Amino acid sequence: MSERQWRNSYQLSQDQLNRLEEAEERMEMLEIDKAEEVLLAMLEEDANCIPVLNNLGHMYGRYLSDFEKAVEYYEKVLEIEPDNAWARDERRRYSRYLTYD
Repeated sequence: MSERQWRNSYQLSQDQLNRLEEAEERMEMLEIDKAEEVLLAMLEEDANCIPVLNNLGHMYGRYLSDFEKAVEYYEKVLEIEPDNAWARDERRRYSRYLTYD
């Protein structure tokens, strides 16, 4: 596995970091079902894990075009961490595709 170039600011365990990396690699290889499986299992273990929630939002928005679900994940991030600029920007991006009755 490649050496990480970013700080582990969420104090994730090595196992969590490895699983996140696996999920990201699977997304890049378009193995979306496998990536989703890894991320949802991680979410069951920690429902407030910001990196997992962000990755799920990214996956649902970019790879599955499920913009409503992407927005839901980013909103969850913002409930936990209101100053998260990434989640705020991505929520705004995918919200544009939603139609409200």
